[in-house]
Amino acid sequence: MNNNVPETIRVREPRVACDGSGDIPAALGHPRVWLQIDEKGYVDCGYCDRHFVLIGGPADITPN
Repeated sequence: MNNNVPETIRVREPRVACDGSGDIPAALGHPRVWLQIDEKGYVDCGYCDRHFVLIGGPADITPN
């Protein structure tokens, strides 16, 4: 069952790369893009909708 909820990835650095391949580097995804997390504490990939959240930032609701 796919409920189309975007994957959330917690990261330690405010600059992240996304290529849509997930855990399998050779898997087909999308062109690699570099994303910058701003004062909101998160950024979404425009290709695959992955949601990157900065650990300890304002959008991080998961306990460390």
